[in-house]
Amino acid sequence: MRKKIVVIGSSNTDLIGKVKEFPKAGETIMGVSYLQANGGKGANQALAAHRLGGEVKFIASVGNDSNGLNSLEYYQKEGLDASLSFITDEAPSGVALIWVNEKGENSIVVIPGANGLLSPQRIHNIKEEVLKADLIVMQMEIPYETVKTVCDIAHENDKKVLLNVAPASKLDSDIIRKIDILVVNETEAETISGKKMEEIGEEAIVDALLAMGAKTVLLTLGKRGSVIKTGGTFKHFPAFKVKAVDTTAAGDTFCGAIAAEWARGNDWDEAIRFATAAAAICVTKMGAQPSIPTEQEVRSFLKRVI
Repeated sequence: MRKKIVVIGSSNTDLIGKVKEFPKAGETIMGVSYLQANGGKGANQALAAHRLGGEVKFIASVGNDSNGLNSLEYYQKEGLDASLSFITDEAPSGVALIWVNEKGENSIVVIPGANGLLSPQRIHNIKEEVLKADLIVMQMEIPYETVKTVCDIAHENDKKVLLNVAPASKLDSDIIRKIDILVVNETEAETISGKKMEEIGEEAIVDALLAMGAKTVLLTLGKRGSVIKTGGTFKHFPAFKVKAVDTTAAGDTFCGAIAAEWARGNDWDEAIRFATAAAAICVTKMGAQPSIPTEQEVRSFLKRVI
């Protein structure tokens, strides 16, 4: 039986400008192209898990404005259940200002808006719905206290938690002990552990996070792939070689894919290979949610490359 996933996180509208090179301070440059698309780490991961075959509910907070209402309408058209999300008049919907250079690298400014109103009290109001999930997925674009509250609720009720600590944030030891799957990149791992990966190495920094209480750690390494350590087993998974157009949402696609594979009951080797392929497809297209592949696309990709 397929397990249920609840994603609690941000919903943004992404304003994307493609440039040859990032502007320097005080410099005005001519852009190459512009795209407006739905984004937000929470929404990206929820949509990724949904498109990649998961049974997903998405909980967010959006403003009672065109951006927020259009986002909810879009999720509905995609078949993603966002019916537990909140609509507020107290703040505008979140936006992200994204520059993408010709190498596919990005530079992002997030203005949280209504995402900052996804409070612990609002989670308590829908606690019973949250607890219908087998896996709860979160990121750090919502209030820290809300993340902590959800971890507490999940721990008390024996529910699994996947936390992607993006943007990078320090975590209380009490939160880390309640995380089943911790997904971090190099910057995030260093922020949490207080150690430098170039000085101690990948396995040592993962060990530091495990020592803090996380049960499984997934460390993403961009073009170099990812590593996992769980139950004493440490393993590296290389990335697939593709031409990167825009790396926005690659990490979110990876997280959504891991959640979908976990819900299917697949082992870590299968799950990470699938997630790595999903992220590879993602970076070949512009935009966050427009670039997230379907399960069939990923399966077809894996048949071609393996």
